[in-house]
Amino acid sequence: MKITILDKKPDEEDEIIVKCEFLDEGITKLLNQLKNGNSKINFYKNNQIHLVEKNEVLYFESVDDKVFAYTQKEVFETKLKLYELEEILPERIFFRANKAVIVNIDKIESLSPAFSGRFEAVLKNGYKVIISRNYVPKLKELLEF
Repeated sequence: MKITILDKKPDEEDEIIVKCEFLDEGITKLLNQLKNGNSKINFYKNNQIHLVEKNEVLYFESVDDKVFAYTQKEVFETKLKLYELEEILPERIFFRANKAVIVNIDKIESLSPAFSGRFEAVLKNGYKVIISRNYVPKLKELLEF
């Protein structure tokens, strides 16, 4: 993929042009992120709405048909499902670790191999997440190892 950035004239509007043979899923997600342009997500706690920066979230977890976002200090609920979060989160930073968890790769402190081809990730808050063997190849791709 080639990226070209050009200076614009003062009277021109900012413009993004996408040239591609076909719109694949990766390009569509990127375009959605550009359109949304929002670095914050609405979360709920104690009947209040909290706006939290995406990069503050360590991980998302689905428990009993509810999805929770865990930051260093707090736990929030979101009305979004995990698959909906996958569509709006930066895919180079957040990845699906197992069927119930999405992890912020920047918040992983250490990784170690686990039983049956799985990995165990220790996050910066000490929480341990099992990365199922189905998602290990994606993790390796993101970490480039």
